[in-house]
Amino acid sequence: MKIAVLSRGPNLYSTRRLVEAGRELGHEVDVIDTLHCYMDITSNNPTVHYRGQALPKYDAVIPRIGASVTFYGTSVVRQFEMMGTFSVNESVAISRSRDKLRSMQLLSRKGVGLPRTGFAHSPDNVKDLIRMVGGAPLVVKLLEGTQGIGVVLAETNKAAESIIEAFMGLKANILVQEYIKEAGGADIRCFVVGGKVVAAMKRQAAEGEFRSNLHRGGQATLVKLSAAERATAVNAAKVMGLNVCGVDILQSSNGPVVMEVNSSPGLEGIENATGKNIAGLVFEFIEKNAKPNNTKTRGQG
Repeated sequence: MKIAVLSRGPNLYSTRRLVEAGRELGHEVDVIDTLHCYMDITSNNPTVHYRGQALPKYDAVIPRIGASVTFYGTSVVRQFEMMGTFSVNESVAISRSRDKLRSMQLLSRKGVGLPRTGFAHSPDNVKDLIRMVGGAPLVVKLLEGTQGIGVVLAETNKAAESIIEAFMGLKANILVQEYIKEAGGADIRCFVVGGKVVAAMKRQAAEGEFRSNLHRGGQATLVKLSAAERATAVNAAKVMGLNVCGVDILQSSNGPVVMEVNSSPGLEGIENATGKNIAGLVFEFIEKNAKPNNTKTRGQG
C-alpha cells in the first residue's frame, strides 16, 4: 500500500519507527509535513498539494498531529478523508480528544471512570469549585497544556484559590481535579490499537514531582493490567472514536480513572518498556481496515 505519515518531525522516534515498520512490511511510506500541505477544496475533486504539486493518491494516512497545530492538522486529515483515503484516526476523533473538557464530558456520559473534575468561568465560584472536587490537595490543569505543562498541584485550599484566580485573571481555561494521592505519583499508559490494548507501561514520577510524564523525568516500566484497567482503556478509546491512542489511567481507591486520551501517543517509551513492535501493529491494523485505492468518499461533520 501507499501510506503517508503526517508529521512535522521526520527525525522523531515515532515517525522514524512508523516509516521503518511500514517499509519492512512492504509498504511505500512517505513523511508529509502537515503544515506544508495546502488544499484545493473543489466539489467532486478535492486534492491536497505539497511543496508545489498535488500529492499522489494514498491508500492510508497516519496522522501525527501535534497539539499546537490541531486546527490546521485536522483540516488536512479531513481533506484526505474527503478524497476517500483511510485515516488511522479520523479528524473528528482527533478534535474530540484534543478538547480536554469535551473529552471529559463524553467519557462521563458513557460512565467511564474519571477523577472528580470541575470547570468554572467566574472567580466568585472558586470556593465552591474547590469544595466540589473534595478540597485540597487538588490539581489545576490548563485545557491547552501538553506533556505536563500547565499542570499545577495545589496543596492547600488557599493555594488552590490563588492559583485558580491567577489563571482566571489571565483568561485561561482550566480544569480543577481531585488529586489521586493513592496513585503515588504513577500512572499507566495503555496503548490501544483497533479496540485492543496491545501494550501498557507504568510511568513513575521523579522524586519530588507529581507529574509522571517521561518528558518530566518519569521512569517507564512494564506493567500487567487488571481486567478493569484494560476495559477502561478500551472503553475510553471507543468513546473518543480513536483507533490508535494512548489512554492514561490512574489507580484510585474507586478503581481505574482516566486522565487523558492521547490521539498521537509517542512510541519510544512504550516500545522500550515493553519490547513490542507497536509501529508494526499500527500497520497490521491498516492492512486489515484500509482498502487499496479506496475511492469511497467519507462525509465529515
